[in-house]
Order: sequence, then structure tokens, then C-alpha cells
Amino acid sequence: RMGYDSDHPMARGEVGKVGVAIDTLADMETLFDSIPLDKVSTSMTINSTAAVLLAMYCTVAKKQGAEWSKLSGTIQNDLLKEYIARGTYIYPPAASMKIITDIFAWCAKEIPSWNTISISGYHIREAGSTAVQEVAFTLSNAIAYVQAALDAGLDIDEFAPRLAFFFNAHNNLFEEVAKFRAARRIYAKLMRERFGAKSDKSWTLRFHTQTAGSSLQAQQPYVNVIRTTVQAMAAVLGGTQSLHTNSFDEALALPTDESATLALRTQQVIGYESGVTETIDPLGGSYYVESLTDQIETAAMEYIKKIDAMGGSVPAIEKNFFQTEIAAASYAYQQAIERGDKKIVGVNSFRDKETPPPPVLKVTEEQERSQVEHHKQIKANRDNAAVNQRLEAVEQAARNNENIMPYIVAAVEVYASVGEISDALRRVYGEY
Repeated sequence: RMGYDSDHPMARGEVGKVGVAIDTLADMETLFDSIPLDKVSTSMTINSTAAVLLAMYCTVAKKQGAEWSKLSGTIQNDLLKEYIARGTYIYPPAASMKIITDIFAWCAKEIPSWNTISISGYHIREAGSTAVQEVAFTLSNAIAYVQAALDAGLDIDEFAPRLAFFFNAHNNLFEEVAKFRAARRIYAKLMRERFGAKSDKSWTLRFHTQTAGSSLQAQQPYVNVIRTTVQAMAAVLGGTQSLHTNSFDEALALPTDESATLALRTQQVIGYESGVTETIDPLGGSYYVESLTDQIETAAMEYIKKIDAMGGSVPAIEKNFFQTEIAAASYAYQQAIERGDKKIVGVNSFRDKETPPPPVLKVTEEQERSQVEHHKQIKANRDNAAVNQRLEAVEQAARNNENIMPYIVAAVEVYASVGEISDALRRVYGEY
């Protein structure tokens, strides 16, 4: 995420523990071995290095003989929420926005079925925001991305249908359902009235939902299965197109095969046994849900107007507005737990005697050593003269304000690494 290879000192102890270790095209080839990329849709939760990972994905597809026009999937590619809530950015905001619009333009031409960004409220909520803040801050970021694309000369009805969103599903079922409904309503109005989009596909807020990792507890971890089920149900009732259910052991470690399978079965029971997928907007018309939807829409629009008055998301980030608002909300939430006003089962109420934790996944030092050695062998055996030439071309393209995507693809093809390409861009854009 930070543009470091597995053999970089900053990566020590993290390899394989924060996602799949991808250093060069060789790792991507291993990851997708025997998976036909023109027949699956792949989502990559990647941001600062999204351009590099997408280039690797396309190059693997090309080696498989797949046509790029047939590729479908999503890169998260949402840097604004990194500055707001997550911290895994590399370059300054303006440079990040330039790379994002380069990806928009390149994908529109080369891989038109690809979702070029997943504008994310998930991490904003995980950092401690309220439901209203999650909607408002996410849609303010969407406004910034749409405006940046328009400023770069892109047509709204060409790129907007490929925008996707990523939201959190937290514990309060009715509030979460109303949140999703309010977000769709606001987005449609923004796209029609503010940006003048003509296509109904440009008005549609298509979103993925993940259950709330921050709500999962180390105490009585099997209770997390129930939390995840309620959250997943809220997402489905709220109209999500795509869903990820967290594993019950997330507060302790990366999931085991068993806990990941149970998380998948949770989705399958909701999808195939509960009946909630048989109608669109099943809670529409409920006085309570409609009233909550109106309240969230009104409160979110107040925030959006306030952010607009600052000049939009980028100036608001630079003024620490988002970060301060989220910190205050997170503090208030924690205070409510510590006072006992907000009950958390197993944490401040209904506590049991200490029970032994379930078996958890362990990523060994040997796995890290193996990946580092593999990476060193790739670098020793590739055509390093070609690598250096193409890295220089990436750097020059960035200096000349060209679209950097074709140059990154060319560098990836000769096994230039994520870290090397990121360093080439660091030399131009600097670090933030």
C-alpha cells in the first residue's frame, strides 16, 4: 500500500500480514495462475499503488491471451479517504488526484468495463465517524473526483457509470438501512442537478458493503458472528450490490479457513434462505425508516454544504476538518461505552469468565524470508537495463504531466517492482 517492496526495511515484519505480498509481475502471475481473467471480476483494495497493480493485472491478462476489453473488476483508488481516515498515502493530494484522473482516462480507452474507483466511506466509519459523517464525507470526496475528471476534459456520462462506492455496515440495523437509502438519494440529485449527467447509469450509486471490522470484539469472539449477521442483513435491506462479511476472529488475527468459510456461509444463508433478496427496498414505506432516511439526508447535506464552502474535499483535508470531526465522534462513542450508556456485549455488559481464544492464523517469519528471497531472484534474473530505461520513462512522463499509465504498463512488463515505480514517482511528486 505504501509503495515498498518486501525487501525494503520498512516492510520488515509486515510481509504477508497486511495483504498478499505483490512485488513484481511474477507475484501477480503466481496469484492468478489458472484463473482466466476474462471470465472473472476482481476487486483490489489498493489505493496509492493502484496504477501499478492495475498495470500488473492487465499484463497478466495479456499473457493469458485475454482481451483487455473483456476485463471487469474494481480498484479502490480512493486517495482522499486515505488522507482523511487511513494514512496509507504516498504522494501529496494534488499528485494523487492527477494519478487518479490518469487512470480514469486510460481505463475509459483500454478497459471500458473496469470500475476505476471505489469511493470509500468504509474506512471513514472504521476511524470512528458517525453514519451521517460517513455519507457526507464520502459524497464530498465523490464531488471532488467528478470535478477533477471534468477539469481533465472527461465526459461525465462516459466515466460516471464506472464510479463505484464502498460503505460500512455497522450495528444499528435501521440507521444503516436509512444511511444507504439516503446516500443513493443524495448522489442521484448531485449527479443530475449539480453535474448535469444525462444518463440514468450516471445517477446510480452502485456500492459494495463490508461489515464493520471496528465493531468486532476480542472478548467472546463467537458473538461477532451475530454482529456480522445483523450488519450484513442491514446492507442487503439497504440495497447493496456486493457484500463482504468479516470473520469472527478479525479482532485477533487474519481469518482462518474455518472462520472465513463461516463468514461466507453467513452471506449464503441471507441470500438463499432469508427471503430478503426477493424485493427491492423491502423497508421502503416504513415510517421509521423513511423518517431516518430524511434525517440522515438533511444532516449529510449540511456537512456537504460546509465542505463546499471550504473549497471542497482537498482544502478541507488540508485544514484537518475531516480528521477533527471524526476524532470528536470517535471520542464521544468511546466515552458512551465507558460510561455504560452504549452496551457492548462481552465488553461492558454480559461479561463471562475469561475463555481461551479460538485458534488463530499465524504468518511465519519463514514465509517472509521466502518472499524476500524470491523477490531478490527476480531482480537478479530480469533485464535490468530495460528496467532502468522504463523507470526513467515513468519519471519523465510524470515530469511532463503526461498520462503515466502506458509508461507504468511498460515498466511492469519487464518486471519493474511496485517499490521501484513508486520511487520513480516519489522523485517527481515527493512524499506527503
